[in-house]
Parts: sequence; structure tokens; C-alpha cells
Amino acid sequence: MDEYVSYSPEQYRSLFPHIQTGKIWLNHAAISPLSKRVHAVVEKHLQNRSFGDIDVYPSVLDSCERAKRNLGALINAAPERIGFVPNTSEGLNILANGLDWKSGDRILLNDIEFPTNVVPFLNLKRFGVEVDFVKSRNGEVLTDDLAAALTPRTRLLSISSVQFLSGYRADLADVGALCRSKDVLFCVDAIQGLGVSPHDVQAMQIDFLTAGGNKWLMGLMGLGFVFVTEELQARLTQRHAGWTSNRNFFGDFFTYRIDLDETARRYENGTQNYVGIAALAESTATLLEAGVDAIRDHVLELTGRVIAFADENGFGVVTPRDPAKRAGIVTLTHPKASEIFAELTEQRIVVSLREGMLRIAPHFYSSDEDLHALFGMLRLYAAENA
Repeated sequence: MDEYVSYSPEQYRSLFPHIQTGKIWLNHAAISPLSKRVHAVVEKHLQNRSFGDIDVYPSVLDSCERAKRNLGALINAAPERIGFVPNTSEGLNILANGLDWKSGDRILLNDIEFPTNVVPFLNLKRFGVEVDFVKSRNGEVLTDDLAAALTPRTRLLSISSVQFLSGYRADLADVGALCRSKDVLFCVDAIQGLGVSPHDVQAMQIDFLTAGGNKWLMGLMGLGFVFVTEELQARLTQRHAGWTSNRNFFGDFFTYRIDLDETARRYENGTQNYVGIAALAESTATLLEAGVDAIRDHVLELTGRVIAFADENGFGVVTPRDPAKRAGIVTLTHPKASEIFAELTEQRIVVSLREGMLRIAPHFYSSDEDLHALFGMLRLYAAENA
């Protein structure tokens, strides 16, 4: 593990009001609770819109710059390479619809992706684009299998940094090197990894990355972002444009033009979700304050304990045991998974039920006490009681 100054989860638990209600949230792979810091920023924005300046545009520009700086710090990218979008799907559609496809071109995916990272590419079949799916092995997507599936017509490879169900964390640096060696564009859906696992678009040679902000980034729903390299941006045709896509858009309104901004702001086609941007600026500031390397190690320790408990108590584990291959998700199997999920929900211990499996997803402030409560309920369904 990298060297860093560690943090104590206890110092952050007071930021989350749901804890005081007795609710244990182990469902960050679905959606995260809002911190008091985020709540305060949202409330300030709403108060200003209601009773203050009302026209808050000058002040929201600061939030936009801050959010992009923070997101850039999380992925090692310049802020001008980041643009806001409503969600991950919209981000992927910028890429999918921006390239000049020819009939017979191919895209490489895998068979355990969430539909977000599949549907925008399937939609290109109308242009004669073929989508190939690499078969996963025990919930993992191996670089060797990706390499074997590439063809001379493969133009794009897209993969989630962390798979939503198995919790497998891809070796993005390895995949990025493969794509670069074969002149294949490399796209990453980072929604299940960013905020809980380090991402470095430079070292990983990522051409395009997108993520929504409401999961591990702990922001509001309805806001995400894209990262796109200058080189790729120059190759993309912008299928949708608005007045704010232009340079100096707040200038001569009657000079109707297409003069796209040189930064990724060109993908922000009009009025933005400014309250969501302010919230994301604040939530990412907290993550950076704690340190993503430290967050990674804390969450890996917690998820490692979940795996050890499962092994000792007769639960199946579909998540890789190797810490290098996982992030914040551990998914368990059990014949009575639906019953267990209902009982956990009744006891205010919140996890996900996905494909008949229990998905457990702690975050940087989650504690030993949270796991003790979870294990106390799961023990009722240990192997001998199944």
C-alpha cells in the first residue's frame, strides 16, 4: 500500500445524520447518504435562490471551478478536461455518438457490465457497428481475454473500473496499455470505483472516463461528469450543442454561431444542475481531505472482514478475495438471500439485493460497529441454520 497520513473513520461519522437515527448504511454502491457538509451547501444554495440574490449565477461559477478541480485531483486530470453531464449514460452517449463509425467497426465489452455501459454501444448497431462481449471468469474480466478478443476492426474498449455485482476491480493500467498498443480507444465507466479506489487517467492511459456523482462520490442524483483527452475530443463530432457550448457564450447573443469551447465545457449545453455541482464540490472535498489511498485501505480492510466472515459462516462469495482485484463491493450468495435482505431492512441495516445476492458496500466512514451489527444478523443464517 502507498504511504499516506491515515485518518480515523470516527472523525467523519458525526457528519452523517442517518447514523444518529440508528440506520446502518452499507449500500454505497446504490446511493450514498448526504453529509452535513453537503446538506449545508445545498441549503445555502436554496436559501439564496429563495430569499437572497435569487440570480445566483455569479456564485455558482465558483462551485463549478471547485468541483472540476476536485474531480481532476481524484483522477489526475486538468480541470479543463472535465465537463458536467446529468449521468453516466449521458456521458457514454457523448462518446458513442461522437465517433465517425463505419459499418463493420467493432466495440469490445464484457458479459458482466451494468446496462449503462452496454446500451449506448448497442444503439450503434444501426450504423453497422458490432459489439463483442468477452466472457468473464468467476466474476473477473481478464486482460488476456480482452487481448484475445481484439480484432483489426475493434475501435473501442469500454469497461467498468469496478463491476457492479461481482465487485471485481479491473487492472485499468494493464487494460490501458493493451489498448494503447493496439490503437484502440479506452473508455472507463468509473461510477462504482471513483471515490473509493484511486484512478489515474494518465498512468492508466484512459481516453474517456465518466461517472455519476451519487454513489461513492456522495453527491446528488442527476449530476455526473466526463473526462476526455484533447486528442479524443478533436476526433469527436458533437451531436448535441447549446448556447453555452460555445466560447464566450455570454457575449454577443445575436451572433448565431457554432464556436465550440476548446475545453470539455463544450459538452455542457445549457443551464446546469448548479445545486448538484455545489454538492459534488463539497462531497469530493471531504473525500480528498480523508485521502483516497487511505479510504481504499480502510474499505479493503472492512470488505476483507466481510469475506472472512462469509467463509466462516457458510455464505458464498462472488467477489475476488485478492485485495488488488476489489474495491468497496462484496457480494454474497445464500439460499435465503431474499429473506435475509428483508430482515436486514427491517433492522435498518441497508444493503442491496441484486440478482438474488446480497451486495454489501461500506465507505470511508463505515465502522467496526456497523459490521458487528451486520454479522449479528447474518449469523442467524449461518450454514447450520440455512
